[in-house]
Amino acid sequence: MALNKLTEKDFTVLRGSLESGRQSPNSFGGMFILSIFLQTLMFFLTYVVVADKSDYPFQEYMFIIHLIITIIIILLSVIYAIPAVYMKKQKSQYLVSIIISQNLFGAFPYLFTLFIAGRSNSTENSLLVMTIITLLIGMLIFIATYVRFYILLQKGDYRKGSKKDKLRGRFETKSYLPMAIIGGVGVVYIIQYMARNFYFFPLDFMLIAIICLVIFYAMLFVLPEQLVILYCKYRFDSFNFNENGNLKPMGTDRKDA
Repeated sequence: MALNKLTEKDFTVLRGSLESGRQSPNSFGGMFILSIFLQTLMFFLTYVVVADKSDYPFQEYMFIIHLIITIIIILLSVIYAIPAVYMKKQKSQYLVSIIISQNLFGAFPYLFTLFIAGRSNSTENSLLVMTIITLLIGMLIFIATYVRFYILLQKGDYRKGSKKDKLRGRFETKSYLPMAIIGGVGVVYIIQYMARNFYFFPLDFMLIAIICLVIFYAMLFVLPEQLVILYCKYRFDSFNFNENGNLKPMGTDRKDA
């Protein structure tokens, strides 16, 4: 499913978040500074508070690997929060924004779920099976969302001013159903798993684990759109900003170099 067969007009609606300024380089610069504190807080909560008394396997390796990754992300956040850098490296800045959001709202909530599950009476094997199943469900959500997204692009639903663009909310409501079913299966599985293993466990912990899993799946749901916008920033000049911070006009199919 090659996106290079589509033209600039097929992606026009995706410029909306750029036109509004929500995903401008300047906005990202401010959000990156805030993300430094948020990721530090989430790392502390995940590995010090939630992982405490959890018997989830390989915690030591997960801690070291995720610590290194998070430190790298924080360093990139600092670098790409500097105006002189991000105005020249807008595409790289957008890639960093994807990594930050997926780590902050995807990886950390998922680890919350795993470590909370590790506080139950489960065996190491059952915890690993749960991990594999939830990750496979997440992979299915990502694939299904990407296929749906590509089909909508081919149908012209992301063209500015088309009838399908104006009525896209109605059409997409039906197309969300397969992903909702897949995600629902994952949530139901977690509920059943916890019901079997959490005998005298606080209800609020169970609810937190379920909510965190839903957030993790929601981030996988938005990931395809994030990646397509990144693709557009590399391919189309109109998805980038000029030196004055204004979004460039449409009309140029490919960005030089």
